[in-house]
Amino acid sequence: MLLGRPLVGVRAIPLLPGGEVVLVKLHRGGWVLPGGLMDNNEKIRAAIIREVLEECGLRVLRIGRLSGVYSDPRRDPRFHSVSIVMEVFVEAAEMRPRDKLEVERAGAFALDALPAELTLDCREQLEHYLSNSLVVD
Repeated sequence: MLLGRPLVGVRAIPLLPGGEVVLVKLHRGGWVLPGGLMDNNEKIRAAIIREVLEECGLRVLRIGRLSGVYSDPRRDPRFHSVSIVMEVFVEAAEMRPRDKLEVERAGAFALDALPAELTLDCREQLEHYLSNSLVVD
């Protein structure tokens, strides 16, 4: 942990034109929303666009609404982080993750048919998104 302070990250809820959400399957576990830590001197918008491209291989067409800000110190077992979750609209294209070390594959899912292996706090984040409630935790 850097100086005992939380790290800041982003997580995207990428929606295809047909309304499906794009999730990524990690080598080390289940399915998650694409995202990661922000780089030094990077804006939130740039971090979300970069993470979606790296993990899904898709281009962000438009950033939608803020869905939530999550800061529970227990939400990530690796370190304390604050995650900013945003809705994004992505192109309909072949999903080709560029981050092959972390991401096994990307896939599209109907919002009412999410995989059982949805891990970390992504299920909770999607439930909040679907309830249309802005969460600041």
